Amino acid sequence: MAGQATEMYTDYIDYVLEAEAMGFYGLFLVEHHFTGVGQISDSLGFLKYLAAKTTTMRLGTAVTVLPWHNPALLAEQVATVDLLSDGRFDFGVGRGYRQNEFDGFCISIDEANERYEETLDFLRKAWSAKGRFSHHGKYWDFEDIVVEPAPIQKPHPPLWVGAGSDRSIEQAGRRGFNILLSQHGGPEFIGKKIDVYRQAVETASGTYSPQSVGLTRALHVVNTEAERDAAHRVRNEFMQNVQDLANKGIAAGTGFYKGYNSTNEMRQATEEEALIGDPREIIGRLKEYEAVGVDYILMLDVSGSHDALRTFGAEIMPEFAEPRPGASTANQRINP
Repeated sequence: MAGQATEMYTDYIDYVLEAEAMGFYGLFLVEHHFTGVGQISDSLGFLKYLAAKTTTMRLGTAVTVLPWHNPALLAEQVATVDLLSDGRFDFGVGRGYRQNEFDGFCISIDEANERYEETLDFLRKAWSAKGRFSHHGKYWDFEDIVVEPAPIQKPHPPLWVGAGSDRSIEQAGRRGFNILLSQHGGPEFIGKKIDVYRQAVETASGTYSPQSVGLTRALHVVNTEAERDAAHRVRNEFMQNVQDLANKGIAAGTGFYKGYNSTNEMRQATEEEALIGDPREIIGRLKEYEAVGVDYILMLDVSGSHDALRTFGAEIMPEFAEPRPGASTANQRINP
């Protein structure tokens, strides 16, 4: 098992370095635990290593689950990543949704929202405090502490949140957060979500930036029907694994992640939502998203194919290189 993990990490490091050399803008790592299928669980620790290996790529979490972390330690860890990366860190945060992960940490999932809000308030206080401060909340108490080091980006690294419903998108816009949209929904659907976010930002007297919305899309570079069918099989297996992990330990049909009812439904969704096809087809799909306001794509290639990465970098990315240098992002391949 240790050897397999070493190989997995080493291969992904090579993947990231190749992506940076090709001009990709950044990467995001997820946080999951207790899967038993191989997972980068210590995303912040891994990003510290990548901060030393890279020079230009932005490094982010999508997301760090706040209820599972000691907020004082987390404030120090995030600031350290920001420091070591010279201000290249993007901090994606979330509440968590997998019952088995909360069970594993012996934390009630019913406390997730309160713990999330308290930790978020603490982090902002810690990074803006002038010297020592105290915090006394429902779940955490700290007396006369100072958080070191301070992050390079002021007042703190950009905050990103996963948002899907109009309500959560509006809330993120009002609070000044960037948003991460999921890999579900076609161009028209995504365009409406972006409009909701833009209106919320502008209503809150903020300035909307297309770079504050990240859209995740599955990537499958295929050139024949046989390769297309194989890609669908890989994605079906991946999404079934996600669904099984998300719904582990809960009653059927009650989970956060509902998944797909059939292989045909999954195939149709992949064709409508993913970046699947040869380079020209993928360029066309990207232009459809561009037309509704998408400027920042987070690509999820579950195969981790270096060939697909090179094809995208050489044949697809140049179509979108100007005037948006951050139009494409190589995302983590281990992202269930």
